Amino acid sequence: MAFHEAGHAVLAMAYGMHVLNAEVIAWISSPGQSTVTGRTSFQARPGDIHPWRFAAQAAAGQVAQVHYLMAYGLWTPERAKSCAAEHDREHAIDVLAGFGYRLGRDHVPAGGKSWGMARGVARRKVTHLWRQIATAARALDERSLLTGDEIATLIGTINPPAVGGVS
Repeated sequence: MAFHEAGHAVLAMAYGMHVLNAEVIAWISSPGQSTVTGRTSFQARPGDIHPWRFAAQAAAGQVAQVHYLMAYGLWTPERAKSCAAEHDREHAIDVLAGFGYRLGRDHVPAGGKSWGMARGVARRKVTHLWRQIATAARALDERSLLTGDEIATLIGTINPPAVGGVS
């Protein structure tokens, strides 16, 4: 999950979004059963961020999590299922629809893009920024919560200024 959230955070910064924080949340959901999830919060002014970059940032969590599994020899079909992140896809579809952009789940809508296309852009960017994502993920795994400024310092970049708006 740390790689998932680091993927969101690093791509968000690369695309000009101000990252507030990234967090991995774990708890005992029932006796003998632990559950892990995460959250990355950011701010961006809608007119300042290209909508398809927003979609790629949303897809970056899933892509980074799969990349991690493959890079470390941990990928299995069962583990791949845990990377699906439908909530990220649905959030991106809803946010973009609110601004008049069409993001299709499994097709390319007229005048829009597909989630598969967003994942493809994210895959290229995740590969390019893998060192930074891995650095942020390792720190997130150790501490569970990092501010955007802490992530920026760790990866040697600047957290874009806060501007309010969509988060």
